Amino acid sequence: MKINPRFFIIPALVAGLQAATAADITGTITLSGTPPEAQVIDMSSQPACASLHTEPLKTQFYVTGPNHELKDVVVYLKNVTGKSTGPSAPPLLLDQKGCEYIPYVSAVQTGQKILVRNSDPAAVPLHNVDVTPTAEGNKPINKAQMTGASDIEISFPTAENFVRFKCDVHPWMFSYVTVVDSPYFSMSAKDGTFKISNVPPGKYTVEALHRKAGKVDKEIEVKDTNVKLDFTLEVPAGK
Repeated sequence: MKINPRFFIIPALVAGLQAATAADITGTITLSGTPPEAQVIDMSSQPACASLHTEPLKTQFYVTGPNHELKDVVVYLKNVTGKSTGPSAPPLLLDQKGCEYIPYVSAVQTGQKILVRNSDPAAVPLHNVDVTPTAEGNKPINKAQMTGASDIEISFPTAENFVRFKCDVHPWMFSYVTVVDSPYFSMSAKDGTFKISNVPPGKYTVEALHRKAGKVDKEIEVKDTNVKLDFTLEVPAGK
């Protein structure tokens, strides 16, 4: 039986057209003002944790580059909801290593798996995963996790900013995960850059959100070419 080649060509053309009309939003986040200095974390009560670091561990409230580039900013399309591809997205690994959570700040989609792992050695035999969301439908969790134990799988059905993860055994251990309801988000890197990929044409509000420096919204229109959008966040008075 002969198969008409147009049955293959037309879907390919449609897919190509969809890819051609999507665009990326890229930019750089900078910080205005002088942030407080990072503080050394006191691990003296847990020498096994301290021994895992060649240099003292410090707080990560503001992580900036030489030109005030700001890391750990969540950048996402605001008010784009119900478009999550979270269940099919790769899991986020939240690792407990060196008696700290890595990464410190991250983002996932609703329904996307978070794998919490304990990678510390036997000298640090126990962490506990204490998660305290506040949005309706996002359930709190408090589970012990021994060294070498299986990953703890977590997902959240509801969008929420900065869900807190902590370890009650090591009180300096925190991580914050923002949950969004679409794939149109990014995290700023060490050089302050971000990239939101494959955004369909349209007019959007883009929000840049930092746990300490607050948020800034900007309006943007996406057509069929990539768009550049920079943000400046400010150090709040007294912080």
